[in-house]
Amino acid sequence: MTVGMTVRTRIAPSPTGFLHLGTARTALYSWAYARHHGGQFVLRIEDTDVARSTQASVQQILDAMRWLGLDYDEGPVYQMQRLARYHAVVESMLAAGTAYRCWSTPEELETLREAQRARGEKTRYDGRWRPAPGKVLPPVPAGVAPVVRFANPPDGLVRWDDLVKGPIAVGNEEIDDLVILRADGVPTYNFAVVVDDWDMAITHVFRGDEHINNTPWQINIFRALGAPLPRFGHCPVILGDDGQKLSKRRGAVSVTAYEEAGYLPEAMLNYLARLGWSHGDDELFSPAQMVQWFDGSHLSRSPAQWDPAKLAWVNAHHMKQAPDARLAALAQQQLRRRGLPVDDLELLARAAALFKDRCSTVAELADWVAMIFEPVQPRDEDLAAHVGAALRPALQDLRERLAEVDWVPQAIAAAIKAVLAAHGLKMPQLAPALRVLVCGRTQTPSIDAVLALFPRATVRSRLPAS
Repeated sequence: MTVGMTVRTRIAPSPTGFLHLGTARTALYSWAYARHHGGQFVLRIEDTDVARSTQASVQQILDAMRWLGLDYDEGPVYQMQRLARYHAVVESMLAAGTAYRCWSTPEELETLREAQRARGEKTRYDGRWRPAPGKVLPPVPAGVAPVVRFANPPDGLVRWDDLVKGPIAVGNEEIDDLVILRADGVPTYNFAVVVDDWDMAITHVFRGDEHINNTPWQINIFRALGAPLPRFGHCPVILGDDGQKLSKRRGAVSVTAYEEAGYLPEAMLNYLARLGWSHGDDELFSPAQMVQWFDGSHLSRSPAQWDPAKLAWVNAHHMKQAPDARLAALAQQQLRRRGLPVDDLELLARAAALFKDRCSTVAELADWVAMIFEPVQPRDEDLAAHVGAALRPALQDLRERLAEVDWVPQAIAAAIKAVLAAHGLKMPQLAPALRVLVCGRTQTPSIDAVLALFPRATVRSRLPAS
């Protein structure tokens, strides 16, 4: 950081699939860093992979960012709408001699690579079309559209002080003259990202460490353009249960799938933040607290392991903190997905207050609430264990008493106590039978509070009449 600098970060997903967890974590770090320093956060859609980019993927990215609450100050900016700008920069580089046209065909390049592999060499472009003093270039072939390559420095080191990895140096002899503009006029990733970051005045780039190999090329292009370098921070990958990297093509689940599964966005942000960053021993925190703490330090250099059980634990904590009215609205959405349209949000809020301490997700909360609105099917073993013939008279008596009492927990509790006294029973004998018959479960919160959530007619219909 320099005095007076306006921090500008970005997230730049490719719309070739859903926004996955690794990109969401990078977006979170970029957003939190910008917010911590009072800067700006930009959303860019890197859609130059025309064959695989889809509008559905774009929409999923936007939906995921909205759900997570990662608000952006600019964007979305689409690369394919900036082609004229990339072409103008390429022309300036051709004029300056920092780029050149190459007419090598794919077949020629494959022959070159095969020969290099046969000799045990690293495969790389051999610079056959790169101009040099006294060099005679091959004749320009007819009918071949050229690509444009970057004239990478032939020697020296590319150095940067990575925000996560620390000092890194790569020899220029390890990298070759990469293509920056394809024959069809579409820029390649490493070129477009540099022009975009330059034009958008990006100061800090957080991204996955799979991009480390791209960074030397990008730094050299920045320097060739005379553009200021951003600071780079390469975060280690997130590993799945099998120890392999999560990615769009392997094992990852979309961010929006977690919304549908009943996770809270603040819990997802909390969990993602801890997959590669720490603030002392703090495990549970809000997005606002993260913004306050996230200054770019304490980022881990080691891969993080995705742990569904830990995520569920974090989500359970945030559910306990969430307002009941908010949980009610979320449970309503879950129920509607199951074909159970419920309009009584006041009832759902009372149910959320009663059940949320037992839930890891809103989907589990919906599981509890669903028993109020659809028939339950007690398990045979539960019926055999808890609803014996000896209890039948007491259950019939309770059914009749519940026809007249006020439908509130206190009155329901009084009716149950009266039945217990009349039939010489204890609560541990009667309560499990009520839970099994009315709720289809052997465990619930206080039975009087649970029964008060049901319509009176529903409770009585689930108890034996005679």
